[in-house]
Amino acid sequence: MSGGGAGPRDPHGPARYARACIESLVRGAAPPEPPDDDFYSRAAACFVSVKKRGQLRGCIGTLAPCEPDLGREIVRNAASAAFHDPRFAPVAADELGDLTYSVDVLGATEATRLEELDPHRYGVIVTAGMRRGVLLPDLAGVDGVHEQVAIALQKAQIAADERYAIERFTVDRYGEDE
Repeated sequence: MSGGGAGPRDPHGPARYARACIESLVRGAAPPEPPDDDFYSRAAACFVSVKKRGQLRGCIGTLAPCEPDLGREIVRNAASAAFHDPRFAPVAADELGDLTYSVDVLGATEATRLEELDPHRYGVIVTAGMRRGVLLPDLAGVDGVHEQVAIALQKAQIAADERYAIERFTVDRYGEDE
């Protein structure tokens, strides 16, 4: 899924960098510095996803940049996906060979309506008060708008009959296997 914009010189670079960060951290070392590429110097929000044999193993991200540059944002979210995703135990050294990584760099969010969504093109954010649910675009098994929104609502613990706002966003996805 691509939302446009300039990418890194290495099209798999962000995912490979997330891998290097997690592998270093699992082994008790500091993460490496990001590649010397303007792509990593800009401020941007991102999600880092970790899969084990094709199944989700961790996914954490930000909707707005929390770090001064994308390189540090990837480090932050890679560490969180590996060690702080509440759905999973922390990644262990004996798993490293079975893991694959992807990094989704987010575009700007915009308010939208249900009929303007496309789960293959747009990620979705639903908000009711302080509760917010997010679902990235183009996820396996999520083929319809209603399914995408229902999952985001469930993640936020928002009932389908409550009033909620909808935003959408695009991503540039960088994976190891693409």
